[in-house]
Amino acid sequence: MPAKNSVKQFVENSYYHIYNRGVEKRLIFIDDQDYGVFLSYLKDYLLPKNELNLRSVLTGVNSNPKEKADALRMLKLNNFTDTIQLLTYCLMPNHFHLLVKQTDAYSIDTFMNSLSTRYSMYFNKRYKRVGHLFQGTYKAVLIESEAQLLHLSRYIHKNPFVKGVPLQSYPHSSYQNYLGLKRTEWINFTDIINYFSKSGFNSYENFVESNLDYDSIDFVKELILDEV
Repeated sequence: MPAKNSVKQFVENSYYHIYNRGVEKRLIFIDDQDYGVFLSYLKDYLLPKNELNLRSVLTGVNSNPKEKADALRMLKLNNFTDTIQLLTYCLMPNHFHLLVKQTDAYSIDTFMNSLSTRYSMYFNKRYKRVGHLFQGTYKAVLIESEAQLLHLSRYIHKNPFVKGVPLQSYPHSSYQNYLGLKRTEWINFTDIINYFSKSGFNSYENFVESNLDYDSIDFVKELILDEV
């Protein structure tokens, strides 16, 4: 029997929960550098390329060999600015969650294969290991209602919840963008935040943090990992 959500239904102009974890539930992020590298790859894929600037570096007489090699690598790199929007994310030590919207029916697969392969190569090189990093291919599940969309964003942002520790202090998720504490230009939070007031009972912060022991599980149970 296929693993849960490994059989994917791709539809244009639709939202998806994408997730994966380390093989045998092993760590895939060990320190801040690992988290930072994964996020830098997301940035590379989701922000527009400045091809004019990259080509000027590549042909510039004052560019050193490393700068030219980096420019050539970026020119060859896949880019998903026009086809993938990232709404929320959370990176945990042994797994990750992404909530994305794709505008065509095929971009997610290319996007995730590029991201997973690139990060696995980085991780294996850094830690001198071989073999698969992730537990099979990524999982992707279609979000079919507004309720699922909102409660899934809540579920993702609550992943780091530990009693007594403020959620907004966790540095490896998009939650701080939703609270206005930082602005990451490759996060599209408006599709979700527009459902809420800026403050008070109907705010997104209250939606996420009220009754923190409640996981909105009835809305998202078909969209998530069975366990981490």
